[in-house]
Amino acid sequence: MKLPPGHPQSQEPNMVCKLHKAIYGLKQSPRAWYAKLSYVLEEVGFHRSNVDSSLFVRIGSTSKLVVLIYVDDLIVTGDNVEEINILKQSLQRKFAIKDLGPLKYFLGIEMTTSHKATSPLDSKFHLDVSSDPLLEVSSYQRLVGKLIYLTITRPDITYAVSIVSQFMHSPTMAHLHIVKHILRYLKGSVGRGILMKNNGNTEIMGYTYADWAGNTLDRKSTTGFCTFVGGNLVTWRSKKQTVVARSSAEAEYRAMASTSCELIWLKGLLSNLGFPSNQSMSLFCDNQAAMHIASNPVFHERTKHIEVDCHYVRA
Repeated sequence: MKLPPGHPQSQEPNMVCKLHKAIYGLKQSPRAWYAKLSYVLEEVGFHRSNVDSSLFVRIGSTSKLVVLIYVDDLIVTGDNVEEINILKQSLQRKFAIKDLGPLKYFLGIEMTTSHKATSPLDSKFHLDVSSDPLLEVSSYQRLVGKLIYLTITRPDITYAVSIVSQFMHSPTMAHLHIVKHILRYLKGSVGRGILMKNNGNTEIMGYTYADWAGNTLDRKSTTGFCTFVGGNLVTWRSKKQTVVARSSAEAEYRAMASTSCELIWLKGLLSNLGFPSNQSMSLFCDNQAAMHIASNPVFHERTKHIEVDCHYVRA
């Protein structure tokens, strides 16, 4: 590592620190690794996405390459196999990497001795607050963590997983029963997936809904939405709202705000990938009051008490 600024010999270019401890044990190792990797990618012509710092894109006259970073794993894709191989060779000269070949397997759960369930949650689902606390918390946390990753490809379990993930620090036997029910449902629906097809357009649209005061413990609402690009389902979310909504219109309005942020982010992401569009995006909601508030500025004076979180501002 280079000598830190202020060191008596920091101005000597050939002087470095000899580490007694691996860089993975240092607090600044993620930042240092990302800075080095992004520098190497930008050096060979990649541009970092404005909406996702882990996405790097290089668009040339004859090819397009995309690199997605997750900690120390890289997913490389593009429309030119030769360019992908050249990039791999370039990275091998800079880092000690291992080529795992074509991406075939992302995440899975193997179960052999459990009964199947027909739905992620029981139709008469109700949280039991009087259930006994779970003694083995770490196993519950690991299992729910894997289910959270599985929601990346299984939107049908998103709501159920969002419920059990709210009790990671103090789970009970009732929460563990819900997790086991989700696993039984997964066993009975192994072949289910999302079909992606080319519909000849890149139209962006979203559907949103809010379960007003659906949580019986704190009476907070749950936001749910899904977004489509070119008729294909691409993102989805189910998350409990941070405050208690005083009306169904307020809960739906917050859900619409969250979905709008997601739509803006998607539009920016497509632009970074080389698919800019001036076409307006569509947002669908079934609450008339929330739609009137969003479409008529006159009603905004009556909604100053509604605070919404919107993190994506680039259109």
